[in-house]
Amino acid sequence: MFASGLVIIQRAKGIQTFAGQLKNLVDRRNTSRMASNSPPLSDMRRAYNSTNQFFDEADLVSKEPFGNFRHWFEAASKQSSILEPNSMALATATKDGKPSVRMVLLKEFNENGFKFFTNFCSRKGKELTQNPCASLLFFWEPLHRQVRIEGTVTELSEEEATNYFRTRPRMSQIGANVSNQSDVVKDRSVLEAKRLALLEEYGETKSIPKPQHWGGYLLKPHSMEFWQGQTDRLHDRIVFRRLLPNEVVDPNVTKAGTDGWFYERLYP
Repeated sequence: MFASGLVIIQRAKGIQTFAGQLKNLVDRRNTSRMASNSPPLSDMRRAYNSTNQFFDEADLVSKEPFGNFRHWFEAASKQSSILEPNSMALATATKDGKPSVRMVLLKEFNENGFKFFTNFCSRKGKELTQNPCASLLFFWEPLHRQVRIEGTVTELSEEEATNYFRTRPRMSQIGANVSNQSDVVKDRSVLEAKRLALLEEYGETKSIPKPQHWGGYLLKPHSMEFWQGQTDRLHDRIVFRRLLPNEVVDPNVTKAGTDGWFYERLYP
């Protein structure tokens, strides 16, 4: 009896082992099948504009960058497939040049520059304090267009930041008071507890104060590049820039624009 029982146990273990091996094999085949359904990264590419849809100097609506940006931004805003045309990548760096990048929202632009708001104590806020040089990138994929902007950043006035803060949705105002942005937090429950406490404190009508560590920035550009994709990868690139001190240029390739801007075409 004991021996026969031992045989049954051994057979059961064998069946379990075989079942486990079979499951692993099926899992590997499913993973392989899923991978085979995805094209290799090297084959992922999209057709852009045709060869007769160039973006040339004659297509510029002004001889300075802000008019051209407004023209492209308005086109992007009319595209229903572009949900947030004002979303932009903001790249910053530490004083020793270690970069970081994240998506933020543009809130205003004019001939002085581009405005956005954030927490001064966040990683980007700390890096902008150390190093005021920054870059913005807008990418409007359905239009096959991007705009790259480089410049220096200054803080907006407390009055302007407060005025904008008051226009934000109430829950966004609460969120700005809750978040010690970029600091480590134990878990989501900490955020929820702080949020509920503030909701109880301010209710539905009491004014919510702007945190002292929250405000805005103005990026004043010294370079703005307009890029339009071409299917043959001979992309169109036109850059507006300020001249360097004592820089001498070739007027055949670097052309004088307006308001102290110069523009030129770049190789793709």
